[in-house]
Amino acid sequence: MNGRRTLLRWLAAGAGVAAAPAALALKAPLTEQVRLSQAQTRAFQAWMLRIISAQVEQGPTPRWHHRDCAGLVRFAVNEALAVHDAKWLRANGIATDRRLPPELNLTPAQAALRNRWVQSDGQVGHFVTALALVQNNSRFVAREISQALPGDLLFFDQGDEQHLMVWMGARIAYHTGTVTPEDNGLRTVDIDQLTNWKDTRWQPAVNNPNFAGVFRLSFLS
Repeated sequence: MNGRRTLLRWLAAGAGVAAAPAALALKAPLTEQVRLSQAQTRAFQAWMLRIISAQVEQGPTPRWHHRDCAGLVRFAVNEALAVHDAKWLRANGIATDRRLPPELNLTPAQAALRNRWVQSDGQVGHFVTALALVQNNSRFVAREISQALPGDLLFFDQGDEQHLMVWMGARIAYHTGTVTPEDNGLRTVDIDQLTNWKDTRWQPAVNNPNFAGVFRLSFLS
């Protein structure tokens, strides 16, 4: 617990990886990181937001399992990296219209990023927790929300639990982690709502010790 808290304080301070003790350095994939080009990154971000928006507007697709905050990110990332052909559009309930982003046209190495998450122990698998998602699969951007780009992750550390939200540009999307017959757990709020949230632990502010900052997926340019 103390090591994890120290790491989060280090991330929030914006220190460089090279300056951190070896035991606290972010784990990296054993092979060189495959990245998307700038054009692919923009297309990926647009698809990620389109997929999350579909979950909010239509309700969670049955294809999305593990419905919590990290599960929403994993699902949106994996589907954004998919080939968005007619079969995919039908399966996800997304109509062909002018809102569809361009295809990413991934190379085989880039396509292999799908469902490959670096876990806390350094292994690669289909599942990753919220903490490992930012610690091992993302890079720290800033603690100022003004530096966030669409698709970036807002990471909150509440001690025994961690929580992710997705910056959508105009709004912020997240999953509460709780699902009932009457509530699918999905939420969106605008930045003013979150900045003035009554429970200050959830305010994305520099002076909030529970807000670790803005993170960007490591394979994006």
